Amino acid sequence: MASDDLPGWLDAWCDAHLGARPVRVIFRWQRISTVFGVRLDDGRDVVVKARADDGRAGACVVAQKRLAERGFPCPRPLTPVLAVDGLAVHAEEFRPGGAPLAGDSPDVAARCAAVFARATAELAAVDVPPPLPNPRWVRWDHDGPGLWPPIGFLDERDQRAVPRYVVEAAGRVRVRLLATALPRVLGHADFEAQNLRWRDGRVWVVHDWDSLAWQPEAALVGAASGAFSSATPPTLAPIAASAAFLAAYQRHRGRRFTAEEQEVAWAAGLWPALHNARWEALHGDAPLSCGTVRAQAAERLRRANA
Repeated sequence: MASDDLPGWLDAWCDAHLGARPVRVIFRWQRISTVFGVRLDDGRDVVVKARADDGRAGACVVAQKRLAERGFPCPRPLTPVLAVDGLAVHAEEFRPGGAPLAGDSPDVAARCAAVFARATAELAAVDVPPPLPNPRWVRWDHDGPGLWPPIGFLDERDQRAVPRYVVEAAGRVRVRLLATALPRVLGHADFEAQNLRWRDGRVWVVHDWDSLAWQPEAALVGAASGAFSSATPPTLAPIAASAAFLAAYQRHRGRRFTAEEQEVAWAAGLWPALHNARWEALHGDAPLSCGTVRAQAAERLRRANA
């Protein structure tokens, strides 16, 4: 199908790997990945995802496939990851419907934590190579020389625009997180409201399995506890809501975090907001994450013992 909305390789790719060609664009969305929703000439609606091939996608899609086979509410991959012109490409089923769960109250936090606990438990049974490097917004564990993970298009901007309180908090968080020797597990690292859809009071689908990470469980849960209410633009959940998320997660997992895990969770919950605050400052965006970091950092750092 000739369309300015689709790349030139997509027709032949769908024909070769799905046995049909696109006839209509349902949607096109671009952020880190480019995502195409298309109708094929055999009547199927599918989603094709393409992202820069950094070696992560293969393990992520295998894990997503295993979860779908186990009945977890996520789109079922229809192909493995395949290389196309330096891109990692795969197709998955189209699961429309449902709506985001709005709000950042402790009750909403607890409902989201139950889903995250189920996902983490299911991923514990999945054996794939660690999908490294971790997504950039949780990559506090990078091995670069500076505070922030190397991200060229951010690093080339004037770093003096980043507020001092953001840099200082990030330094304290990273020191605390790097000090832990907790074992690493597989987990969803972009657990935001925009990536979940709910129907009739139950979660209908969880998206964005490209964003799996390999980090301590407490760090993954902590990041989710801060980000669960985020849409576009992202923000940081209230402290009481994050506390409710952490408590509900432990309840559903059937164990209490150690003191160290509690500290790691609170530290990791702040890091994505610090990444977003840096992004805002370097792009001149409205200071939403900057504002929540300024308001919450002291208490979150205290709980993290950072």
